[in-house]
Amino acid sequence: MPDFVKILDIQRLTYDVKQFSVEKPKGYKFVPGQATEVAIRKKDWEEEKRPFTFTSLPEDSQLEFVIKSYHDHNGVTKAIDDLKIGEELILEESWGAIEYKGKGTFIAGGAGVTPFIAILKDLQKKGELKGNQLIFANKTTKDVILEEWFRAILGDDFISILDQEEKSGHQNGRVDKAFLEQHISDFSQEFYICGPDPMIKAVSKSLEELGANPEAIVFEK
Repeated sequence: MPDFVKILDIQRLTYDVKQFSVEKPKGYKFVPGQATEVAIRKKDWEEEKRPFTFTSLPEDSQLEFVIKSYHDHNGVTKAIDDLKIGEELILEESWGAIEYKGKGTFIAGGAGVTPFIAILKDLQKKGELKGNQLIFANKTTKDVILEEWFRAILGDDFISILDQEEKSGHQNGRVDKAFLEQHISDFSQEFYICGPDPMIKAVSKSLEELGANPEAIVFEK
């Protein structure tokens, strides 16, 4: 049975990304990295379900989502962007394949970083962040979600790369084979990849060519 939950708070993170805090149904369970199908409880939108990842922790009293809105068409994320506190979303059960399996390198493209937010929060809370690295690819600095937080918790283990802007504190280019070889010293570790499909395929292929075990490359299937 789907759950109806009220929006409790909305924070703007970037020009096209907002963080939504919503009610947590009694007994609702998920694992960091998992997602659920979300719809808007409004006429004409209730059957329009889209997957979004939880960015809160399982033990938190509220559920939280970080959602990027696309305004180039009149779709679900544009409608979600227009929602106000007190309006309702429809949630299904949790699901997902991105689960933490041990220390490694997280590689994200744009809004693909969302499954890693809860995982990194969880590791931070447990004191187990050390030894994990995040490579975060975006177009420009204004697209980098939660940059200050990632820098604060990961320090030098946070690498931002931009392909449409050159800016101090950020690498420039794409996450290609040469970049991975330069920034990763151990290819026997775990790898977690989330982003656009072409990026996942290209990065996975490069990692395997550099010696990574295909079984140690985790991505949403």
